[in-house]
Amino acid sequence: MRVLIQLRPSPDLVAAVADPGQTATTADVADGLPGVELDAAYVPVAVPRPVPAAGGDPLSLNQPLDFSLAAEDASVLVRGTISDDELASRVTLLPTLRPDVVGIFSDPVIESSPTCGGDSPNGDWHDVERLLNVAGLQAEGLDGSGVALAVLDTGVNAAHTARQLGRAVTLDAPRCWSPSGVTGKPGEFEVDHGTMCAFDALIAAPQASLIDIPLLLSTRPGGSALDGLLSDAVSAFAHLRTVLDAQPAATRALVVSNSWGSFSPEWDFPVGHPGNYSDSAAHPFNLMVAALDRAGADVLFAAGNCGQECPDGRCAYPNRPIVGANSHPKALSIGGIDVNGDRVGYSSQGPGRLTARKPDVCGYTHFLGSAAFGKGEPDSGTSAATPVVAGLVAAVRTRWPAAKLSPAQLRALLRRSAEDRSEVGFDYDYGYGIVDPGGIMAALQRRAKNAA
Repeated sequence: MRVLIQLRPSPDLVAAVADPGQTATTADVADGLPGVELDAAYVPVAVPRPVPAAGGDPLSLNQPLDFSLAAEDASVLVRGTISDDELASRVTLLPTLRPDVVGIFSDPVIESSPTCGGDSPNGDWHDVERLLNVAGLQAEGLDGSGVALAVLDTGVNAAHTARQLGRAVTLDAPRCWSPSGVTGKPGEFEVDHGTMCAFDALIAAPQASLIDIPLLLSTRPGGSALDGLLSDAVSAFAHLRTVLDAQPAATRALVVSNSWGSFSPEWDFPVGHPGNYSDSAAHPFNLMVAALDRAGADVLFAAGNCGQECPDGRCAYPNRPIVGANSHPKALSIGGIDVNGDRVGYSSQGPGRLTARKPDVCGYTHFLGSAAFGKGEPDSGTSAATPVVAGLVAAVRTRWPAAKLSPAQLRALLRRSAEDRSEVGFDYDYGYGIVDPGGIMAALQRRAKNAA
């Protein structure tokens, strides 16, 4: 089984891993772990220590947390493989044999969320543009200018995206990032799922700067072209933390779109095991999500395509399929509706696992747009709905950076202003409802007036 091993080496090594200007290797921090085949190609990642802002449980994600990357506080993650035959014994013995081992966590396969096929597209991206009131957003100066929009997927083809949109696309090449072993230049990857996500995000935020992170272009043995490992997502979020920290505090704006998730408990430790990902707030990646939120980023995840009416064939959780970070209380979990406002049958329903009230809101999907999968094929799944909403968030951030409207406040605003579609208030089909740009703009105008 592939695992993430959390270590607390000497403070000087922790400082070297945490410093973007230095390079520490797996051998530097974890040479000779008994029974573990370490992945030398994986660059160790510093994990900040969660500290309750006002006392309490550091692993409760429903309270304000601060995160420390100080050498005496942070820990370090490395990646490796433990034989299935020895897994239980090694997980138990390693912390005893090596006191610097803090914990051993699952490193599940993560995959994109395309739709179950067969249904014709419903409308096109111009319908989505109209429903998002993009003209009204732009009249308010909300077009994504100056906002970093990270697409974590299979890579972006910027030229194809520009052709389909009929306008230029801004790529922030210096801040793009690739997992170890992934070749190719930012913005020049093959047209695929990631290109669809980039296109859909730019509908509402045409002037946003794309950060291309081809997270799902796995080079692991046996990996397909559309899956990766959660450990690479940990590294990607660590990179995005450096991007965010480099932005001026007064204008900090980073939106992170994730149209992927874990479909099967086969790759995870059982629920209740200390290394579990699906249900554990203590998993390093779930801590990284909370840390990035605290630093000022807006993090969005697809709810997934395990809806009861039309589940994806890979869906292996018998219930509550919105798992791990896709159900994180510090992230927006996005369900899918068509341009008529009806929930698509594959959109996963709650409750979520880390927090019950998931999905949060719904975005538009199953429309003609990017042509990433061929002419006449829809942009579909909660994979499309998530960047559609991410683009709306990026548009808001044009004039409302995190210093003026925190990620938590923006999440609350999106939920509060959403168009209710089912039961009064929250429900597990639509969440709080469909994103409503008009309601968002009205609330922001009131907020600006009250602050004047």
